[in-house]
Amino acid sequence: MATVSFSPAGDVLYAYLAGEIDHDAAQSLRIQLDDALVSRAPQTMILDFGGVGFMDSSGVGLILGRQRIARTLGTALRVQHTPSQLAKVLQLARIPCTDAGQKEE
Repeated sequence: MATVSFSPAGDVLYAYLAGEIDHDAAQSLRIQLDDALVSRAPQTMILDFGGVGFMDSSGVGLILGRQRIARTLGTALRVQHTPSQLAKVLQLARIPCTDAGQKEE
């Protein structure tokens, strides 16, 4: 099961993800992230994957979908603190992330 907690900092909204992101978890996270994007309308949303231990292709779809929605709302979406194994998947999907592979697994 995956969770997300939000922390606003000025015009930036941090979304801290934790747990395992599979198909079912991605659906729940999608709803929560979309709601935060629409209701809080941040200039930038940062998805922090520091607490994620596993992510399958549903997680990649989750990020791509949020990028699309953020773009239509005028919000910049960033991905950070991905463990090495996730950073490789994101690199293959051409999803840029900061601090990729910096977190020890």
